[in-house]
Amino acid sequence: MPAITLTISGRLYEVVCEESQADHVRHLAAQLDERAQQLLVDLGPQPEARVLLMIALTLADELGDVKTNKERAQAGLGSISQSEEILAKTVTDLADRIESIAERLERS
Repeated sequence: MPAITLTISGRLYEVVCEESQADHVRHLAAQLDERAQQLLVDLGPQPEARVLLMIALTLADELGDVKTNKERAQAGLGSISQSEEILAKTVTDLADRIESIAERLERS
């Protein structure tokens, strides 16, 4: 297995992965680096360990939200009409948001 070098928050990390996964791992590292850079902008200079911990906590929180939403969606899929209502409301809400954004853009 080849070793690849990843850069996160200006630091180099060497990891070993399957060659077929190297591009995917680089992409994941780029996402982590983006989050690290944003945290440093938001919070100012922080120790490396704290930045990585904050990223991990943020990702864990997002994963928890995804799991909760998945459970809610699965519970709501009991009947087709229920899921159609949820979908229709979502589409309507999105259309309203798009219309609102378009109006603000026209005014500016």
